[in-house]
Parts: sequence; C-alpha cells; structure tokens
Amino acid sequence: MTVSRRTIKRMAIAKGTAVQEIIPEKALIMSGFGINSEMETQEVLARAGMASDIIHINDLIAGRNRLSDYRLLVFPGGFSYGDDTGAGNAYANRVRNNLWEDLGEFLDGDNLVLGICNGFQILANLGLVPAFDKQYKRDIALMPNRGGRLECRFVTLRPAADNLWTRGIEKLWCPVAHGEGNFSCSKETLLRLKRQKMIAFTYCKDDLNPADGVYPFNPNGSVEDIAGITSADGKVLGLMPHPERAMEFVNLYDWPLRKEQMKREGLALPTESMNMQLFRNVVDYFRYFGDSRHDDL
Repeated sequence: MTVSRRTIKRMAIAKGTAVQEIIPEKALIMSGFGINSEMETQEVLARAGMASDIIHINDLIAGRNRLSDYRLLVFPGGFSYGDDTGAGNAYANRVRNNLWEDLGEFLDGDNLVLGICNGFQILANLGLVPAFDKQYKRDIALMPNRGGRLECRFVTLRPAADNLWTRGIEKLWCPVAHGEGNFSCSKETLLRLKRQKMIAFTYCKDDLNPADGVYPFNPNGSVEDIAGITSADGKVLGLMPHPERAMEFVNLYDWPLRKEQMKREGLALPTESMNMQLFRNVVDYFRYFGDSRHDDL
C-alpha cells in the first residue's frame, strides 16, 4: 500500500494534526502473514513527515519491489507466521534465505532499520542487533515473559542513551502486547551493551525511577529492565513496546483524567502524545543529519 505526499497532507488536515513537510526519503514497511501493525506504522510515519510503502515480503523476494529504493526499513509488530517456530524466527529465516544480500547492501548504506515488538524479535533472530563489529549473529534473545502469559498493558520507558533515536525524549508511555519480550543475553554481551551505550530504552516506574525488575513496571522480566537496544553503529533499533499504537493524546490510557486536569489548569489539550518524538527523530535524521552529516550522532 502506497500513500502519496499529497494524501498525507490531506489526511493530516482532516484529522486536525500538524502538517509536517514531507521529506523525499521513503520508508519500506514490511508485511507478511501474521504481521498486524503496518497501518499504524504508516500513519505515524506520515504524521512525522515520511511517506512509506507497505510491501509484502513475497513481493520483495519476487523482485516486484526493491529495498534499495528506500531509506528506512521497518519490521512492524504482529505474530509473523504465528510464531510457530519461535517468535519472529520463520520471518527472519525468509529474510535470511531470500533477501540477505540486498539487506546487507542496505545496512552498508546510510539507512535506518526499526523493529517493533515482533519486529524486534525478527531483528534479534537475524543478528541485526546488537551486531557487534557488524557480525550478524544471535547474541540476544526475547524469551517468554517471566509471568508466563501475554502482557497487554501500558508501560513507561525512559531513554538509557543519547542517540539519534532518543533525542528530545524524556519518556515514552505506550502499550506492550507480547508473550515473548523477556530480553536475555550473556553477561559478556550485557557488559558490552552497557559499555558501548547500546541500551536505548529501559522500563521504569511512573516517576522515571528504575523498574528494577518489578512487575508490572517491567512487564516481562527483561534483564536490566531493557526494552530496546540499538546496533553497534546505532542505525538499527529494536524495541518491544508499541509507540505507534499510542500516537495521539486520546490513545493514552489515562487521557480522560489528563484532559480534566489540563482543563482545570487552563492548558490547551494536545493532539498528539509524547511518543511521536521517536518517529520525528527518524525523520529529522534524514532531514538534517543523513549521509556525511551524522558524525556526532
């Protein structure tokens, strides 16, 4: 599914959201059996200022579309292939067995990759994160939740590093919807993630103090409360929660309470949530910092 720049502006005006200048770079949003968050991802990118195409993995494999035509690659959330052989594993195998050369060229360019929830699991299976020394092997795993059940709830995240993804973000407040989000790795890998400042977001309490593994602030038992990490070069982000599912103020779990509080304080009600900043950062990277302009990121 393709959305033109003109259509994006019409959609934004109709919904009363700010019309962002659409950058020329485009995103490819991967689709396939069991993926279910393509439309939200396309919408949030459009609002941030980036057009995108939703493309089925079979169309890429068949050569009807080319990865090289895009600058951002997104693996959205869902339960690809039913997660029957492990969360994100079957989809990752299809990519590795059919698109690995094209993906390697994409990663070598000045491009970005984002994986959300099932997309993070796909990235982990492919070894695109953490990808130490550009070695694409499985160094991390998203294991079954410590509570042994699917978790669908709002969580609070705080940035754990200063990078292109986290700029200007004090916190994210968005849903999780997964049964296998328990971030696990060896002690050696964890030390290296910390040393190289590759932990992008961590689960925390409402006051931004660390979750310290306490449920429900840490919903799955992830080591060190890790919710998302980047690749070693910083251009790939894997994130378990879903900021794209809470892009509007009215998507927030407690928006009726917030609305009444803000009305009594005489404050204008926002149209979008704090979660939009993550996607604006992606767009700003290409708008201001791409190619040779990102040495300080």
